[in-house]
Amino acid sequence: MPLPRLIPCLDVAAGRVVKGVRFEGLRDVGDPVELGARYSDEGADELVFLDVKATLDERPTLLGLVERVAESLAIPFTVGGGVRSVADAQELLAAGADKVAVNSAALERPALVTELAGELGSQAVVVAIDAEGGAVRSRAGTAETGRRAADWAREAAELGAGEILLTSIDADGTRDGYDLDLTRDVADSVDLAVIASGGAGEARHVAEALDVAQAALLASILHEDPTRLGTLREELRAFGVALR
Repeated sequence: MPLPRLIPCLDVAAGRVVKGVRFEGLRDVGDPVELGARYSDEGADELVFLDVKATLDERPTLLGLVERVAESLAIPFTVGGGVRSVADAQELLAAGADKVAVNSAALERPALVTELAGELGSQAVVVAIDAEGGAVRSRAGTAETGRRAADWAREAAELGAGEILLTSIDADGTRDGYDLDLTRDVADSVDLAVIASGGAGEARHVAEALDVAQAALLASILHEDPTRLGTLREELRAFGVALR
């Protein structure tokens, strides 16, 4: 069984890292190139970059910025936001991404997941799921889809996804802990690795998430002090979590 992963997340809007609560009230928290480099140096297992406005603005991900972030990293790099086609994904890989994350476009056209897996390999395809009350929402949480998170995760796995990035909108940015019921529901429905996202405020929350999922996405808990990643590892080991 692979050891669990700690994955800082850069939510990017207008070229800056932002963070809000439940996808609202976004505030500037730093430069993505600088933060990405810090997390790489501090020993993150991977990094996720999500262009959170790309779908709403109906544009591709910011390739130039992705390339600059990638050049600063020595760890695997996942990029999402605005991926609508195999060509979009290939451009991101050419810019330095190791994996691509798809969300709204896959919900609109599920065959996209199979197309991406066929061209890039399943290991490079992450299906991102944003859920509120267990219901999947698209377009940065602004639109209902009529799907349940566990059902969509199961379908995404059958279509060829390599892993699931599950964000609880209810918990996002609250620092009150991950939505463990949602995470467990999704993790139990698939044989893929699930990355739990939304709600980390202290080491105990991360340890609880890693008891259910295979990786934890980290944002608010780190952005104000990237060196927290090192002490977080020590705290998690004290909770009995085996890490890389």
